[in-house]
Amino acid sequence: MSNRFLHWFRSFSRDSLSFNNDGESSPRYKVLRRNMILIIAMVAIFPLVLMALINNYAYQKALKIEIIGPMRTMVNKTKHSFELFLTERLSAVSFIASAYSVEELADQKALNRIFRVMKNEFGGFIDLGLIDASGLQVSYVGPYRLKGKQYKDHDWFHEVAIRGEHISDVFLGHRKFPHFVIAVQKETTEGEDWFLRATIDTEIFNHLIASMGLDPASDAFIINRQSVYQTSSKFYGKVLEKFPMPLPPISLEPNVLEMEDSKGREILLAYTYFVSPSFVMVLVKPRGEVLRSWYTLKSDIFFVFVISVIVISLVVFKFTDVLVRRIEESDHRREITFHQIEYTNKLASIGRLAAGVAHEINNPMAIIREKVGLMSDIILSMSHFPNKEKFLSLTESTQKSVDRCSTITHRLLGFARRMDVEMEAIDLNELILEVYGFLEKEAFHRTITVQMELTDGLPQVNSDRGQLQQAFLNIINNAFFAVEDGGLVVFTTWEEAPDSIAVSIKDNGVGMSEETRQHIFEPFFSTRKGYGTGLGLSITYGIIKKLGGRIEVQSKEGEGTVFTMFLPKNAQKGKEV
Repeated sequence: MSNRFLHWFRSFSRDSLSFNNDGESSPRYKVLRRNMILIIAMVAIFPLVLMALINNYAYQKALKIEIIGPMRTMVNKTKHSFELFLTERLSAVSFIASAYSVEELADQKALNRIFRVMKNEFGGFIDLGLIDASGLQVSYVGPYRLKGKQYKDHDWFHEVAIRGEHISDVFLGHRKFPHFVIAVQKETTEGEDWFLRATIDTEIFNHLIASMGLDPASDAFIINRQSVYQTSSKFYGKVLEKFPMPLPPISLEPNVLEMEDSKGREILLAYTYFVSPSFVMVLVKPRGEVLRSWYTLKSDIFFVFVISVIVISLVVFKFTDVLVRRIEESDHRREITFHQIEYTNKLASIGRLAAGVAHEINNPMAIIREKVGLMSDIILSMSHFPNKEKFLSLTESTQKSVDRCSTITHRLLGFARRMDVEMEAIDLNELILEVYGFLEKEAFHRTITVQMELTDGLPQVNSDRGQLQQAFLNIINNAFFAVEDGGLVVFTTWEEAPDSIAVSIKDNGVGMSEETRQHIFEPFFSTRKGYGTGLGLSITYGIIKKLGGRIEVQSKEGEGTVFTMFLPKNAQKGKEV
C-alpha cells in the first residue's frame, strides 16, 4: 500500500501541483489532505482498536477467573467442612454403638454418662436413645420424654435397618426447632438388631456458613435434593422453606452458573453436591457487585481509548495539514517535499511494524496475565480461608497430612544432601514418654493398653533429639496401626552394654510374614494398600544408622511384632548411613 501511495503522490506532484488565481489551493490538494488523514488515522487507530478489543477480552476473562475460582474454592471447602462435621458426628455415634454393649446402653445411668462425654467431647448433641428391633425406644437421655416412643413406622427406621446408618434432613418435629438425626445399627452377638439414635442441633451449620466471611450482598445456604432449605438463606427463604429457583444440575465438583434469580437479579450461583447426605451447598453473589471492578476497569480502558484516538487524530490532522501546505506553498521545493514524504512514509511503516509487534507481544502477555491471575486466585483464596484457630479441630487431620508430606519430602531430600546432626544429652525414658504423648489420645479412644517398662536410672545418651523423636514416632505409629482396638503396646528400655542403650516397642497386632519382614526397610514398600507411603520405616532405619545404632525386628503373623533399637551412648556427629 505504501508503494502505491508513493507512486500516486509522485504523479500527483508532477502533474497537478498548482494554485488558482486567488491563491487558493487546487481541489486536488484537498483530496490529498483528506486521503492522507484517513489513511494515516486508519493505520494509527486500527491497531489501537484491535489492542483495546483484545485487552477487553483478556481482562474480562482474567477477572472471571479471579471471581469464579475463589467461589468454587469457597464452596468446595465449606462442603468439605460440612462433610467432616457430619462424618465426625456419625463416627462418634458409631463408636458408642460398637464400644458399649446393649446392656450398658439400655442402662439409664450408663447412657447418661456416655451422653455427657459425647456432649463435652463433640458438642451439638441434644439427646441420645437406644431403640430395639421392634422400633421401641428402650432408653433415652435428653430434654424430652421420649422413652417408650415407637419408631417402627418411621422411614429412617427402615433405612437404618437396611443400610446400617442414616443421616436425616433437617426437620422441626415436636421440638419446634431445626435439628437432624444420626442413627446407626448395632447387631448383638445373638444376631439381634438394635439402633442408636442421636439428635444434633443445626446451629453448627449456621456457624460454618458464617465462617465463610461473605460480604453483605452475598448469600450461602444448604438445600436438599427436594429444594428444601437446610439452613436459612439471607435473601430467598428460611430453613425448611422451598428454594424458589430450579435445582442446579447434579455435580460433585464445584460449578458456577450465570443466571437470573427469582427476584429478577443477575447472579453468579456456585454450587456442589454432597456425596452423603443428599445436600447441595449453594453460594450466590450478585453479578453486578462481583463485576463492579470489571466495569470500573472497562470505563478506564474506554477513557484511555478515547483520549488516545483524540490525540492521534489531532496529531494526524496537524501533521497532514502542515505537510500539504508546504507542498502548496512551494512548487520549486517539490523534490525536497517529496523526500520529506518518503521519510514520513518510512516512519509510518516503522509505526505499523511497531503496532504489529505490539499485537504479537500481546498474546504472550495475555498468557502471563492469566498466570498472574491464577496467583491472585491463590492469594485471594488464602485471604478468604476461615480462621485457622476456629477450624483447628476440623482441619487437624489435614494439617497432619500436610506435615507428614513436608517431613517425607524433607527426608527424601536427605538422600541427596547431608543433614546436620545436633548432639545433646538425652534421657530416653523421658523422650519416649514425650513422643507417646503425641498419640496418647488415639490410644485412649481406641482403648489401646500401653505398658511402660522403662528401666529407672537409665544413663543418658548423647544423640540428636529431633531425629530420635522422628524414629520413635514412626515405629509407634506402625504399632498402633497394627493392633486392633483394645490391643496392647509395650515400651521397654534397658542398658544393653556399657556403651549402648536398647529400646523396644512391642505390639500384639497382626504381625508380618518373613518375606514382608525382609522388605520393610526398603523405600516405598508398604503393606497399607492405598494408605501408607512406604517411607516411615525407611527413614527410621536411616536415622538409627546415621546415629551409629542398629535396629532389629522380630515378628510372627497373628502374634505381633517387636522393634528393638540399639543406640550408642555417644553417637558420632556427621556419621552417614
